[in-house]
Amino acid sequence: MSIPKVLSIAGSAAQGSAGIQADLKTFQEFNVYGMSAITAIVANNKKTEQGIFTQPMDAVEAQIYASLEHVGVDAVKTGMLFTESIIRRVAEIIRESGVTNVVVDPVMIGKMGSQLLKDEAIDILTRELIPLAKIVTPNLHESARILNCEVPETPKDMKTVARDLYTLGADYVLVKGGSLKGYPAVDILFDGASLIELETERVDTIHTSGAGCTYSAAIASELANGYSVEEAVRRAKSFVTSAIRNALSFDRGIGSTYHAAHRVVK
Repeated sequence: MSIPKVLSIAGSAAQGSAGIQADLKTFQEFNVYGMSAITAIVANNKKTEQGIFTQPMDAVEAQIYASLEHVGVDAVKTGMLFTESIIRRVAEIIRESGVTNVVVDPVMIGKMGSQLLKDEAIDILTRELIPLAKIVTPNLHESARILNCEVPETPKDMKTVARDLYTLGADYVLVKGGSLKGYPAVDILFDGASLIELETERVDTIHTSGAGCTYSAAIASELANGYSVEEAVRRAKSFVTSAIRNALSFDRGIGSTYHAAHRVVK
């Protein structure tokens, strides 16, 4: 039996809703073989003083090379990379691997407020990793930080930002408008020529932990499955909307998107 293979290079979220955990759940739902290379462990809590643990470079390298050597990769998704050195090395390995289905999710701030990308690493992200991307998937605040501009407040602003982000070298830009106030859940997809507005209903919930990770993992899955970028994004948006609509609450603050919702909720 042959199955598409997808590697996530990202952080591990101990509570299970985001990062590597969300990616692997998503890969399973899209019937692709999921692999992981953990760049950092995120385990914020009130008991211990430290909540983010960056992994050694040789450990990150070994995980990526093991996936490439023992399984092979049809698509790569990057999430939390955190440091300049990790971003630079990940970009080098992706470049030498020849993988073209690369989804870059420029994870910067977690739902719980954790800083997941060091300020000094943004320049390396834009110069070395984003140009390798088939598609880059920033949300509104990530777009603003990358471009050093105001956070978009309208779909028109999002289109301007998408055009500016496209100059950084990715084949496609997806600006996610999940936090856009006063509008439906609208995203803007740009390929350098056409601006496509993708809209679904806005779900009234705070339980959206892992939504961005899930969205980009779903896109990577569908690229590996052979869909075009536009169709992969449309299918991924439908998937993540269902996951948000049926989000899980644990009565302890922000809950999780529900990755199996499209399959088990009728």
